[in-house]
Amino acid sequence: MGAQLGNSRKRGGRYRQFTEINVTPFVDVMLVLLIVFMVSAPLLATGVSVDLPQSEARAISDQDNAPLEVSLQADGKLFIGEREVENDQFIPVLSQIMKQREDKRIYIRADQTLPYSKVMNILGSVNRAGFSKVALISDPVT
Repeated sequence: MGAQLGNSRKRGGRYRQFTEINVTPFVDVMLVLLIVFMVSAPLLATGVSVDLPQSEARAISDQDNAPLEVSLQADGKLFIGEREVENDQFIPVLSQIMKQREDKRIYIRADQTLPYSKVMNILGSVNRAGFSKVALISDPVT
């Protein structure tokens, strides 16, 4: 006789409440969120690509929110954070950063194929710029 409402069913001459939950919109939203997180997760890893040596040292606790990172690649390129710096400008740039930062922690990431002398030169330069809390970053032994 009349039009049936979208949220009820007619049984035995009476209307009953539709009690099934439609999960299709929920599944659609969850799939979109899954895709967004799968695409954005690899983009969250920042830094310069360096082949780190392995070490049995414990991980450094996250005392600083944003420690300064110095990276030295196998081809000799030097980076402060993600910015490339020439060797002759390294100490002046670090000294300028030292004046602006309250925390004085610095992490050094050096490629494992580099000679020990190059890493020690960077450590000496970091010390001359005024940083005394220096940590060397390595990959954990698997």
